[in-house]
Amino acid sequence: MNEEAGETTGERSVAASGERAVAAGRDIGQVATGDFVTQAERATVLPAEALALGPVTEAVRYLPERTAQFVGRERELLLLDEAFDNPGGVVVHAVHGLGGVGKSTLAAHWAAGRTAVLNPVWWITAGSRAHLEAGLADFGRALHPSLVGILPDEALRERTIQWLASNDGWLLVLDNVSDPADIKSLLGRAPHGRFLITTRLGATSWRGLGRTLDLDVLQLTEAVELFTRVYGGPAEGVEELCGELGCLPLAIDQAAAYCREAGITPRAYLDLLARYPAELYAAGPEGGDAERTIARIWRVTLNRIKDTPRAEQILRIIAWCAPDGIPRRYLDVPGSTPLEITEALRRLAAHSLITLRDGTIAVHRLVQAVARTPVPTDPPRMADLIALYRRLAVLVLVMEEERLDQRAEGNGHRGYLSAEDQVWATHVEALAACSPREQDTEETAELFRGAGMQLGLHGFTGRAMALCERALDAALHACGPDDEVTRDTRTVLATFCAIQGDFDRAQALLAQVVADCERLLGPDHEETVDAREELARVLENADRIKGLLARLNAQKTEPAGGERRPAPPAAGNPDGASTGASRPAGRDLDGAESEPWSGDPEDLYQLMDLVSTVSGNGETERAVTLIGVAVARARRAFGDTSVHTLFARAGQVLYLRKAGQHERADELASGVRDDASRFLGDTWLTGMLSAIVSGLTDDDAS
Repeated sequence: MNEEAGETTGERSVAASGERAVAAGRDIGQVATGDFVTQAERATVLPAEALALGPVTEAVRYLPERTAQFVGRERELLLLDEAFDNPGGVVVHAVHGLGGVGKSTLAAHWAAGRTAVLNPVWWITAGSRAHLEAGLADFGRALHPSLVGILPDEALRERTIQWLASNDGWLLVLDNVSDPADIKSLLGRAPHGRFLITTRLGATSWRGLGRTLDLDVLQLTEAVELFTRVYGGPAEGVEELCGELGCLPLAIDQAAAYCREAGITPRAYLDLLARYPAELYAAGPEGGDAERTIARIWRVTLNRIKDTPRAEQILRIIAWCAPDGIPRRYLDVPGSTPLEITEALRRLAAHSLITLRDGTIAVHRLVQAVARTPVPTDPPRMADLIALYRRLAVLVLVMEEERLDQRAEGNGHRGYLSAEDQVWATHVEALAACSPREQDTEETAELFRGAGMQLGLHGFTGRAMALCERALDAALHACGPDDEVTRDTRTVLATFCAIQGDFDRAQALLAQVVADCERLLGPDHEETVDAREELARVLENADRIKGLLARLNAQKTEPAGGERRPAPPAAGNPDGASTGASRPAGRDLDGAESEPWSGDPEDLYQLMDLVSTVSGNGETERAVTLIGVAVARARRAFGDTSVHTLFARAGQVLYLRKAGQHERADELASGVRDDASRFLGDTWLTGMLSAIVSGLTDDDAS
């Protein structure tokens, strides 16, 4: 049947042609086409453009206002340019990373720069399926304004997807996607155009769906620029604050806004952060998005892994360690199966809360801070749970110390500070730095002292002193002044005071130990005798160091032409006899180049005394050879930055200068100065070592 239907109304004229065609200008209640009758109780009249799927002719844009505070990211912007400039087919790119790292800001900034070549450019918050559906409906209303109020949201979403499938040249940003399954259907139905996705899920979650870009924190200079731009005032302490916040963009922005509103400096914010971390992590700017604070975004992420309790437990344990290089074996503790640990780490990594690499775990320092800080809205028991996790972290580090000690015993000695030793000591340092002092125990006192000993005996003197100071404070708090742990800790601290040149304090600490032993144990007790011997030994070593420095200074100020100034007598040796003149029984130090060596510091100093004697006799080249042997032996036994090695290295510079090898001496001198400053700090020893390698006079050195 072929018929035409037409109707003329007072408002408009419409026509329909074709088989069983119907035309209506206004509401109709019954439709007849000849072969059937349809009763329509309600009917919606669609405009003609509702059926069109062609490209839009006007600009359709929606992006959030997040680009004003954008800084840096040149490499990431270039990678996005390269990915999206490839012609043909759909391009899906997922920017992933830790919450607050700036994924959304990067996406908004890059998308804003593409509005001249892409249309539409539209932003959808896609944190859940419901958010995605609402965003697609909003996009549909902007895409087809004539359908607003006519089609329901479900029909608008379908219409929008049909349009995306029929056109290209558009960019759709899907922000904060928490489950790839929520958008998989959309990606599959739109084979053209561009999708830019931001997500906290790691790269493996997007395999087969699109390329990924791992976004890291800002560089320090970029973080400072961001803070200054938001803050707008004098930025005293800004670099220190940015470092403390781990250069995380959201944390920098949050802190800068707080400082500006409160009228305080970055340094004042740092002080408040140390005392009230939970409150500041949750404090967003007035009128800002309350959901976008450090505390809020990570607690949302933690809620998503509640079904894996071990994951949260692990995060709260490693919160007390250093942020990088946490060995996975630290988590091999009784009560956990390997599968439980692996699954927990997998989920934490998948949500960008940690990074797994080469058998180690890395976690951002602010994630750690939030994980070990109860917030005001937490139930009262949360503070007790966090204290429990700290206790578990202590046990983890104690177990690792026992493992290292057992390995050392198997090797016959602890030897120089190995990579594993240094990693362990670094994590003990982190525990001490973030632990409340009132929670210190005898166990933590011994842990801090042990790590301090390992660092100090191998050149990290400044760090060792800080740990031993904390160890003594912990021992006094947890054990009392008369306990053996307190006496042992005083003894270790005294040793490093002497190494740093603070001989008065070293003597005072050891005298206290002797007095305590005599009072508590008696004058003839074995421990009392040992304490007296230790006091004598430290004072003797202090004299040895003073004497060595005096001899080195005397060597570097000898007049030219072979006339030698006599070396001043070593402290404690009024006759002026060189302590290195006497050779140990059964040993010929003249053959030092090839003879096996025990690694005893006493032997090292005797060899260096021999070098001084040889040089004083005019055998300059042989002195250079022997000091090279001394440096090599010290490095093997003590490490490159041990105080013993630094003395040997300084001597090498001195004797190279005497031999006329000034270029080589200058090269080595720079390393000695840098290492002494880095590992000994601003101490008497650092100044003297710098004076020696610089070739100054005695007056200059003083």
